[in-house]
This record gives sequence, C-alpha cells and structure tokens, in this order.
Amino acid sequence: MGASNPRLRLMLEAPIVPTVLRMSVPNMLMMLAQASTGLIETWFLAKLGTDVLAGVAVVIPVLMLMGNMSQGAMGGGISAAVARALGAGNQSLANQIPRHALAINILIGVAFSALLLTFQRPLFSLLGAKGAALDAACTYGHVLFAGLPLMWAMNALASVVRGTGNMSFPGMVICGGAVALVPLSPCLIFGWGPIPPLGIAGGAWALVMYYAAGTAILGWFCLSGRSAARLAPGALHWAPMRSILTVGALACINPVLTNALIAVTTAQVGGHGGTAALAGYATGARLEYLLIPIAFGFGAPMVALVGANIGAGQIDRARRIALSGGFMAFALAELVGLVAALWPTAWLGLFGADKHLLEAGVAYLHMVGPFYGFFALGFSLYFASQGAGRLKWPLVAGALRLSLFAGVGGVALSLGATLQQYFAFGAIAMLVYGSFILWAVARGDWSRGR
Repeated sequence: MGASNPRLRLMLEAPIVPTVLRMSVPNMLMMLAQASTGLIETWFLAKLGTDVLAGVAVVIPVLMLMGNMSQGAMGGGISAAVARALGAGNQSLANQIPRHALAINILIGVAFSALLLTFQRPLFSLLGAKGAALDAACTYGHVLFAGLPLMWAMNALASVVRGTGNMSFPGMVICGGAVALVPLSPCLIFGWGPIPPLGIAGGAWALVMYYAAGTAILGWFCLSGRSAARLAPGALHWAPMRSILTVGALACINPVLTNALIAVTTAQVGGHGGTAALAGYATGARLEYLLIPIAFGFGAPMVALVGANIGAGQIDRARRIALSGGFMAFALAELVGLVAALWPTAWLGLFGADKHLLEAGVAYLHMVGPFYGFFALGFSLYFASQGAGRLKWPLVAGALRLSLFAGVGGVALSLGATLQQYFAFGAIAMLVYGSFILWAVARGDWSRGR
C-alpha cells in the first residue's frame, strides 16, 4: 500500500477533504497562472486595437484546445497511468511511462503543428474573422502553432509529476513562467531598447519561449530522479503506451467538444452581431476559461488520487474523493459566476469600452454566470473519471452541452432569437452538463472494467 512512498501513502490513507484541498491549492495556482498567460497577452494586445483583439479571439479557442488536449486529456491519461502503476506497487511500469508519455505527446504536437499551419487561414475565416482581424489571427497563429510541440512536451512532463501526487513542482514552474511573461510580453509586443516591436507576433513568441523554458525545467526534474516516476532513455513498448492511451486518447474527445462549443458559438455570435459583438462575447466567455483552472485544480489531484486508489483496490474511497472534490469545485466556481453576473463590466472593461462589445459580454455573463458552478462540477468529475478509466458518461454530457447551446441555440438564433435568448440555451446546457456527470459518478460502478 505504498509504505515506502510517503506521498503515495497519503493518497491511499489520509483524510479525504484535507488531502484534496492540500493537493488542489498549488495545482489551482498553477492553472490560474497558466490561464493568466493568455489573459496577460490579451490585455497587452488589446492596446493594438479591436481588429487585433478579434483576431486573437479566434486563435484562443484553438490554443485552448491544444492546451486542454495535451494537459487535461492526454495529460490525464498520463497522470492516471502513473498513479495506477504506483498504487498497484508496479514501480517498473511507473518508470517506463514518462518516456512513452513524452514520445506520444511530441508526435501529436508535431502533427497538430503541421495541420494548423497549413489550414489556419480557412479555419480562422470559418470561425468568423475577416479582413484585418483575419490577418492578425494568422500572424499570431503562425508563431504559436510552430511552437505546439513544446507545449505538448511541457504538459506531458507536468502530468507525469502530477501523477505521483506532486502538485507543487509543476505549479512552481508554471507560475514562474506566468510571472516572467508580465515583462516579456510587452517587451516583445511594443519593443524595448534593442528589441524591435514585433506587434501581435511578439505576444506569440513570448508564449513559445515560456513553453520552451517549462519543458527544460520539468525535463530536468524527471531525469534527475527527483520524481517518483523517473524519465530514463530506453526502447518504446506497447504496454506502457496502452496504459496512457486507453484513457488519454478517449479523453481527447472532451476538450474537442468543449472548445468546439466556444469556437462555434463565437462564430454564431460574430455572424449575428459583427466583429464588436464577437469580441464582446469572446471576452465574456474567456472568463469561462478561468473556471477550467478551478475545475482542473481539483480535477488533476483527483486523477492521481482516484487512480492510485483504484490501483490499490479501494473503490469506495475513490468515489468519495471524486464527489468531495466535485462539490468543492462547484462552490468556488459558483462564487466566481455570481460575482461576474452581478458586476460584468468589472471584467469586460479591462478589455475594451466599445458599446456593442460591452452589450454582448454583459448579456452573456448575466445569463450564464449563475450556472458556472455546474460547469466546474462536471469538469472536475470528468477528471476523476479519468483516474477511474470510466469516461463514457462524461463524454455524453459534453456532447449534450454542445448540442443544446451550439445546436438548438444556433437554430434559435438563425430564426430571430436575441443574443440574450441565445445565451439562455448556454445556461441550460451548462446545468445539464454538470448534473448529468454528477449522476453518472454517483451511480456508476468503478469496479467493473473500462
């Protein structure tokens, strides 16, 4: 039961709520820091005008998709594989997983980089960018997409460390990177001393440099033997890959659904209300991206905690961990949503003062903000389900949310519904999403095979 590994023993034996909180806090700070990197850049890039802001708005969903797939989906598969191996006492398998995880993520990152660099212009056009906004999106995306393999590598290594129950070190690395971006981004965007102003491309270069530094530091940590799952050279074999891909590959569907929702609804709002409404909705919906750090803050520890307890045969404890973490995520995200609904311009005003931008953003936050808790509840329980290797119902819930908001809501918008009525479908979809996954976890039998 992990007597030789104090961190593993805590995951298997310590009181649940204090353990989840202790592991969640550094992870949440890490995720908030990582999410803030995009917001920091958006704030600086907003100084370049509405067209640049609208251009960045259509790149962000694609970038978030890559981040969620590499960290939340494949990363969850990596963390779950490490945790289950350690929980079962299989140190040999735990030490093989890091190099297989790194190989898988780098290959996926290279593939996405090539695909997005080839098709970025038609993709951004499809998402609603036109004219100068489309040119800005392509300039920003060209640099970011070239650096995607570094993002995937960094998140693979961070997920290995999190799978051992160590949330602090990845948190320190990523928080440090976010702090470094505060001076780095404006220096590259606007220029400073011998550094020429790179404009919107400078913001993208700052993020790529952040991914490179994070990969180097986390790689050193895993190679040095400081991680309970050590990165070491060796041949690649199918068994460790299977332990990652059985969860990670299937889990990739969830961020596709989540980011497809943002991308499609952004395009629908842009087609209905124009560039300013697109920027306003995207800015309001970007607050939803701050819920992901809350959900992931609780969810990533639950991948490790649930995975380790499943590996050790402690099924009931694994479910109690999932429900406890889910309700804590709900409470914190609900507080954020209520504040956003009551004082929406406190957020929106950071990014612009255009009348139509503010109207669209306020309508969204008034309608959807009070339901933010259900998003965090469902998303955190999705991560717990990764640890258990049971993803069927969380993925069905994601598909339902997409169908209700982008599908039924999109049809209503095309038939003459107002933006406020359209956003009501978003609120209903969020409620259904969280409630459905809660039902699935509460009633499901994690003792059966995947």
